[in-house]
Amino acid sequence: EAILSCKHKFSKGMSLRIEWKKIQSQGVSFVYYNGEFTGDLRGRAEMLNTGIRIRNVTRKDSGTYRCEISAKSEEGQRLGEAIITLTVLVAPTTPVCEVPSSAMTGTVVELSCKETEGSPPSEYQWYKNGVALLEKTGTGSARAANLTYTMNKKSGTLLFNTVTKNDTGEYFCEASNGIGLSQKCSVKRMQVDDLNVSGIIIAVVFVALVMALCGLGVFYAQKKGYFTS
Repeated sequence: EAILSCKHKFSKGMSLRIEWKKIQSQGVSFVYYNGEFTGDLRGRAEMLNTGIRIRNVTRKDSGTYRCEISAKSEEGQRLGEAIITLTVLVAPTTPVCEVPSSAMTGTVVELSCKETEGSPPSEYQWYKNGVALLEKTGTGSARAANLTYTMNKKSGTLLFNTVTKNDTGEYFCEASNGIGLSQKCSVKRMQVDDLNVSGIIIAVVFVALVMALCGLGVFYAQKKGYFTS
């Protein structure tokens, strides 16, 4: 459960009007209005004097709430409000990892890792052959290692600008946000091979020979008069 406290210094004899609202990007919506709860808090929230107790909180309950109290007195209407931010902490789920099974040396390759349930948002750590990869910081051991990749722990991407055969290995990613246990995706192997230049040359020569033979065939057919009407 979560308790959103809203205290005031109005006199007990004053007639109070209490409203709770949730401030969202698309606008302001009522949470407690005209003596009852609205929306998905109906049935799982109760008033504690002027505060709110929410049972069975979910990630959707995270957000900014505004408590508004108005009081009538002999001097007239008096108003007061308080802003409260509720953050519901959620452990990460198993991330989804995308690792290409094969790649050619010298090409650009990106591995991705993402999970969307954790609150606060997860950070990501990539592993190769069971060893944590260094983050390129520009200083220290990461710089000395002359890394061929860039790892973004916020977005979960692992980018190889020019992948090499040494990057062949088994990769997995771990998501963590300090809440509960970290979660890992399954291990996936990426195989990096040299471009088969000789194979490409043979294929090009073969295609050229086929085109030459087709040209000779057309020339022979024209000479024999097969294309005359």
